[in-house]
Amino acid sequence: MKRSADEPNSYSHIVKYTGLFGGVQGLNILIGIVRNKLVATILGPSGMGLISLFNSTINLVSNSTNLGIQMSAVRNISEIYDSGDKAEIGHVVKLIRSWSLLTALAGMLLCIVLSPLLSYWTFGWGNHTLHFIFLSPVIGLMAIAGGEMAILKGTRHLKRLAVISIYNMLAALFTSIPIYYFFGESGIVPSLIVMALFQMIFAISYSYRLFPLKISFNKGLLGEGFSIVRLGIAFVAAGILGSGAEYVIRSYLSFSSSLETVGLFTAGYMMTMTYSGLVFSAMETDYFPRLSAIHNNIKEANLLVNRQMEVSLLLIAPILVFFTISLPILIPLLYTGKFVPVMGMMQVMVLAMYMRAIKLPLAYMPLSKGDSATYLILESIYDVIIVLFVIFAFNKWGLTGCGIAITAAGLVDFFLVLFYVRFKYHYRCSQEIKRYMAIQLPIGILAYLFTFIENGFVYWFAGGLLTMASAGISYELLRKKSSLLPSALKKFRRKKDDNIQSIDIDDV
Repeated sequence: MKRSADEPNSYSHIVKYTGLFGGVQGLNILIGIVRNKLVATILGPSGMGLISLFNSTINLVSNSTNLGIQMSAVRNISEIYDSGDKAEIGHVVKLIRSWSLLTALAGMLLCIVLSPLLSYWTFGWGNHTLHFIFLSPVIGLMAIAGGEMAILKGTRHLKRLAVISIYNMLAALFTSIPIYYFFGESGIVPSLIVMALFQMIFAISYSYRLFPLKISFNKGLLGEGFSIVRLGIAFVAAGILGSGAEYVIRSYLSFSSSLETVGLFTAGYMMTMTYSGLVFSAMETDYFPRLSAIHNNIKEANLLVNRQMEVSLLLIAPILVFFTISLPILIPLLYTGKFVPVMGMMQVMVLAMYMRAIKLPLAYMPLSKGDSATYLILESIYDVIIVLFVIFAFNKWGLTGCGIAITAAGLVDFFLVLFYVRFKYHYRCSQEIKRYMAIQLPIGILAYLFTFIENGFVYWFAGGLLTMASAGISYELLRKKSSLLPSALKKFRRKKDDNIQSIDIDDV
């Protein structure tokens, strides 16, 4: 039986919502270009390094105390949402909000109590205890916002999530830049608090409108939440390890090199992840809830996973080629000329994104099945590998070595996850994925090799050809798979013809 293009697991649906959140991410990138440029100009690499260290520590504490509700709640509410039981949905919403508030208070308290230790472990110089005490509300605001976002994801309010994402970026731009301009590095802590506050306000304004807040103090309600928390504990442990790995890497770079090196590494890492986020942003928001709803059906789950992998790879490949070739322009444009030393790291790291495109859909399989032990083990292995690889490679080859390490760790992680889901969940990779990877990955490797060409004309001409080749191949393959692209082009042409006819009539 032929699938309808409107079905949630069809190619058209995947392309549509990957495009939606990719477009939102693209808009966020444009806003981020302005913000990063201004922040880099005002604060410089050392200021960005300081922001990075504060953010890493905040994320570590947040991931240690939020009980993984932001992810585990999505799975629970997604399964119930498909049943259409409004009373049960309302009950689970109340459950999520109760536990989110509890984790918010716990996170704030832990940050305050550990502030002297966080200051010592993070910096090793100066006394930043008061900074971490002032940052404690950020933990609470993030926990509440995370719970509301989980509710919106699980109930598939995707367009509202897209709008919230845009509002968050605009708020970050229009609040942080004036603070940094007038107060310099002293404004970093206040700006982080203000941004977290706006993030929470936007989340609750949409979520409360759909599911009005009902305050009740029911002890049994917290007891019921252990079904969510049980899976969430794995998220907590994995989050601690993930944030801990990030924390160790950045602290090591700070101690063994300088704060400027931390700023360069962070800028390169985040910029690469941000651009790849054009495609990956739809994974958690759209793909994970759909996979959770059908996780017991092996055939349907395999079909969805393979289709998500195909679309992700075909959409991201041209972006990665363009990104690799354009870095000599993008880095000074997005930051300043002071950040050019990180270019070598980014060009190597781009190759890891090919593996990430086909690994992420696989990585969500244990999550969708509630297999917390597997998720924790796989994440733990990756965190250990990346820390060891980065420390070794940085000592050998500097920042470029960090890019090599991240790519190597990504490759090991992909094969590890693929091996596990194949034998544990009977996953089978489609021939299309193998074929698409055999086409697009060599183009990406060629783009990287061309970065060593010193002749400017040859470099840009060859890079342009590779970008067009990758984009053309992806478009043609997606056109055959999805009716969305041809229909969009038809609408565009029809609108163009209507405009031309309107002009002709007006002229007459």
